[in-house]
Amino acid sequence: MAYSGRVTVGGPADVHELSDLLISKAAVGPMENNTYLLRCRATGEQLLIDAANEPDTLLRLIGDDGIASVVTTHRHGDHWQALDDVVRATGARTYAGRLDTEGIPVLTDVPLDDGDEVAVGDCRLAVRHLAGHTEGSVALVYDDPRGHPHVFTGDCLFPGGVGNTFGDTDAFGRLLHDVETKLFAELPDETWVYPGHGADTTLGAERPHLAEWRERGW
Repeated sequence: MAYSGRVTVGGPADVHELSDLLISKAAVGPMENNTYLLRCRATGEQLLIDAANEPDTLLRLIGDDGIASVVTTHRHGDHWQALDDVVRATGARTYAGRLDTEGIPVLTDVPLDDGDEVAVGDCRLAVRHLAGHTEGSVALVYDDPRGHPHVFTGDCLFPGGVGNTFGDTDAFGRLLHDVETKLFAELPDETWVYPGHGADTTLGAERPHLAEWRERGW
């Protein structure tokens, strides 16, 4: 069955099969967070994006091969509730945006800055720092050498708009600027977007609405 990106809490993961990378998307409660397990086809190494909650669910998703690393996209608590349990069970190295590490109550082994890379086996994820939803939010871009790019946006970009900036107009301006300059300006319309909650989208589906988002202010 073709990948749809539609998952539900308690339901099965949906697997996006790329030439060099497998992306398994699952949802966990109570806030319907998305979590993504990436597996390098060549080496079998795995990386988890956002150990949001339900550690038993995540450890079943990870399986016996374990994970080498886990990336937390930002410091909000609904994105790291299972992080301690997952790290204890797997020994994974932890990664997070440098400016958000103090808000995550699990030691960050590798603070991330804009332009850094995170490896999962032979595959590479480029780090994009997107300020506004939090100061240290990061997105991860996988530029598929045999296809189009894929970007994991945390809570910075969703179908229909950027992430919540809680009524802070300056934060909204920073987030929209960073999303425009670091994602929309650099990546093609075919880029697949995997957000921290809800359904997937593409940059091409969202690009025509950038002016509308700027006008409405959220």
